[in-house]
Amino acid sequence: MLLIQAIRLLTLGTLSFLFAMLVSGPVLHILKNYQFGKQIRPEADAPVFAKFHKKKEGTPTMGGVIIWGTTLALAILFGIGNYLFNGVFHHLNFINRAETYLPLAALFFAAVVGLVDDLMGVLKWGPKGGGLSMKGKLVLYVAIAALGSLWFYFRLGWNTMHIPLWGDLTIGVWYIPLFIFVLTASAFSTNETDGLDGLAAGVLMCSFAALGVVAFANHKYDLSAFIVVLVGALVAFLWNNVYPAKFFMGDTGAMSLGIVLGIIAMLTNTVLLLPFFSFILVVESLSVIIQMASKKFRHKKVFFSTPIHHHFEALGFPETNITMKFWIISGISAGLGLIIFFLDKYH
Repeated sequence: MLLIQAIRLLTLGTLSFLFAMLVSGPVLHILKNYQFGKQIRPEADAPVFAKFHKKKEGTPTMGGVIIWGTTLALAILFGIGNYLFNGVFHHLNFINRAETYLPLAALFFAAVVGLVDDLMGVLKWGPKGGGLSMKGKLVLYVAIAALGSLWFYFRLGWNTMHIPLWGDLTIGVWYIPLFIFVLTASAFSTNETDGLDGLAAGVLMCSFAALGVVAFANHKYDLSAFIVVLVGALVAFLWNNVYPAKFFMGDTGAMSLGIVLGIIAMLTNTVLLLPFFSFILVVESLSVIIQMASKKFRHKKVFFSTPIHHHFEALGFPETNITMKFWIISGISAGLGLIIFFLDKYH
């Protein structure tokens, strides 16, 4: 059984990678042809960011469609194929009501919201010509998270939070705000991390890979298959996103993947391990929060610029150096999270 599932995952991951690589060229051509290029914030708004990234203005954005597009395409292809051909695609079909309905739905809706935001930014619509306002984004993604929380609480009956090395804690209706917080925080943290070539994609690969191991160990095989498909598409995206990036992920990729990251953490009941699986995302968000609080209450900065990867740029670290070191930290922290998970599972 385990061998069959392992072969299934290897097959799906390979197919996802190949499919995403195949569509990357046409997607890049479309983005260039229609001039869907990244707009860099004015130097007055973000001097450090503008100094180091002005040369990237015009680089195609919305490349995240490759990741979620590949995942949804394979889900639909194998799901319909399995239905039409009487189970022939059983081992490739990973659509499962209990395990992947919600992640797939959230991936789609969050991606559409992000796509609209990216398009508004390219067309210079919205506040200051930069797409949706932060308040607008917050409302939309909280709404998506709220719908997910209601599904988990009322339809699936989830109301507990697992504490590693201790046990389950029943939190009742407080599960709903916890769910909303986790999904919203993971979405915006991912968006903040998507600031250097290859950074967010590499960090997310570590996070999803760790959660894939957790899902597999908990016998959630369709969920682990879904995660492997995501990772396969992420690898293909990263192939074209490493420095110098041919295209950027955009909100359509970052926000949707962040939302799904949070949902998978809730599905596997590993929310307290998520800071290990996604350590860099936490650090990036904390740097922004600390900077905002310091400017408000102390009227001075703690960092030269935030998120923190821009602070290191200002200190003189090369972009590729920051990215690869953050990847290494992500891998180590995800590994530590898995150690705690297995200690908890078998103690």
